[in-house]
Amino acid sequence: MLAGLKRTLDEWLCDSFAVRIKEMELWKWDDATGDFWSGLAKALQQSNISVTWAEKLDSRLASVHTTGKLNWAAATRSIRECKIRIERIGGSRLDTDPEVWGLDQTTWELMWAEKQPCKRAFPL
Repeated sequence: MLAGLKRTLDEWLCDSFAVRIKEMELWKWDDATGDFWSGLAKALQQSNISVTWAEKLDSRLASVHTTGKLNWAAATRSIRECKIRIERIGGSRLDTDPEVWGLDQTTWELMWAEKQPCKRAFPL
């Protein structure tokens, strides 16, 4: 059980299950069904259910799993939230000037890149 959670957290560069649940605010349901833990996190997030056992699970996992890295999900959440807001009002990479949103060109390009290039661009 913990091994599966550890794989999920490592894959998505989250440092806890509680962070994974928070991360699901930015995910569509279909994107969260790849593994048990992501699906569970999305279901808990969509249902707005706060689970007390998540902290216990995270502390148990922390005793055997330490990455020493910054949490990628938390570190990039604000830029990904910005992208979602832009898309919700009909904006896209091509028809919007990054300066309108207060972003420089590099940040703008990374925001629209796929997840893997973003993970490589933010060496955490």
